[in-house]
Amino acid sequence: MDTCINLLSLIDSLALFLYGMKIMSEGLEKFAGDRLRNILSSMTRNRVMGVFTGILVTALIQSSSATTVMVVSFVNAGLMTLAQSIGVIMGANIGTTVTAWIISAIGFKVNIAAFALPLLAIGIPLIFSSKSKRKSVGEFIFGFSFLFMGLSYLQVNAEALKIGDIVANLLAGWAGSGGFLTILLFVFVGAFTTMIVQASAATMAVTLMLFDMNIPGFGFELAAALAMGQNIGTTITAFLASLTANTQARRAALAHMFFNVFGVVIILVMFHPFCDAVTWFVINVMHAGDNDLFRLSAFHSAFNIFNTLTLIWFVKQIEAFVCYILPQKEQDEEYRLCYISGGLLSTAELSILEAQKEINVFSERCQRMFGFVRNLLNVEKNEEFVSLYSRIEKYEVITDRMEVEIANYLNQVSEGRLSSDSKSKIQNMLRQVDELESIGDCCFNLGRTLSRKRQYSQEDFTEEQKGHIQNMIGLVEEALNEMVAVVANSEQQKNIPTKAYNLEHEINNFRSQLKNQNIQDVNNHLYSYQIGVFYTDFICECEKLADYILNVIQATCGRQ
Repeated sequence: MDTCINLLSLIDSLALFLYGMKIMSEGLEKFAGDRLRNILSSMTRNRVMGVFTGILVTALIQSSSATTVMVVSFVNAGLMTLAQSIGVIMGANIGTTVTAWIISAIGFKVNIAAFALPLLAIGIPLIFSSKSKRKSVGEFIFGFSFLFMGLSYLQVNAEALKIGDIVANLLAGWAGSGGFLTILLFVFVGAFTTMIVQASAATMAVTLMLFDMNIPGFGFELAAALAMGQNIGTTITAFLASLTANTQARRAALAHMFFNVFGVVIILVMFHPFCDAVTWFVINVMHAGDNDLFRLSAFHSAFNIFNTLTLIWFVKQIEAFVCYILPQKEQDEEYRLCYISGGLLSTAELSILEAQKEINVFSERCQRMFGFVRNLLNVEKNEEFVSLYSRIEKYEVITDRMEVEIANYLNQVSEGRLSSDSKSKIQNMLRQVDELESIGDCCFNLGRTLSRKRQYSQEDFTEEQKGHIQNMIGLVEEALNEMVAVVANSEQQKNIPTKAYNLEHEINNFRSQLKNQNIQDVNNHLYSYQIGVFYTDFICECEKLADYILNVIQATCGRQ
């Protein structure tokens, strides 16, 4: 009975540690979400800067998995190239070793659990704060407290369960303990365990705990082998995140896996000399020979630093390799979303970012659809007209689908805890997709008007009417260009461009002028009443389309 209780307590301690790590990481991500995005998107101009950026971000959020998932989403959203992502991933592997150093320094030497309750007392008022930033700081404090409480309880319950004796008995069955096969086995154990847990920090903490117990047969080299395996296992998180993403994102995840696996293979070739070099460094340079945990943490860092310094010169080759393994498939982009991959990302900010990129594509697609309408005016052959009109019909269905899918995705995002800014962004984005779908409807109505004219009237527009229609189309195209530019730079748009208002007013006035002129022309028998109806329907639909364009711009700029 006692054994069962101790086993459950051990599992609970590990769960508390994992929960603390998750809450701490998410709290930091929410607190500095925009800053992290800006850092990742702007500080990756070259491979060296990418590495340092990966180190910085991962050291801050204490999770290489979170960084790599973020990188994969950035590649998926087109904000980062594959080459840039490889550098950041290299840096993330180094940054994640900070956790091991913190645990080595204080985790098993200081009763951190004794400080956990006072920290929780500090975090409680922040958790219940109405301000999102303070709430995120409170979450970080809670996560930090739970992490080290779990670590402390993990050690206590492991000793109560006599984990050291169990591991020692298992190792005793391996006569060649310390041999290459045993080392290789422990690499696989570390990889498999981390794949299951999906948190290398947790498995590294357990490894440090076991190493600190001085278990017979479980020496420095076997602990180091476990640490190397954890580097392979941690790649599964980014790999899973990329499964529903585009090809470039999957390539980034594959590059992460290749980088870590290749590093393990290289170190295995010279494993014993590398371990000896780390030991020498800790004893003679760090003067910390009395702390074995420092030796394991130093190996963890040295492994990733060596791997980065070796492969950073071959980023282009790695990029070419993953592109060869995962070739770009020919896809009909018209029938699929480009950036929204089906599942929500680690933070609402990143999910919103993906949705915004998709809205950019939506606006460009509406612009392209209007171009089809313009071309439809100049088509003479019936087969070409039918083909182009069918394409407009297809695009109308696509715009309907895009509205529904983007809106559903944003509604899923809105169900999570969001800052007031994020809530406002989602509301504006929902309005954007609604207005863009209306633009698609207008384009279809314009095409249908031309189709009905061709079907029910043998009369063509007069040269004067054609000239007015072309002028109106030119104004609408100019408005569409302005809309696409505003949507593409939504983060920088605070005020509605004066040009957008001027174009909308010009289109309104032009519509009114042409409607009045049409009445006079029909009365003067310059053309039939029927052709006048088609003419005014087209002009009025263009004016309605311009209204929707302005609505999109207003929503983008956060105006009602």
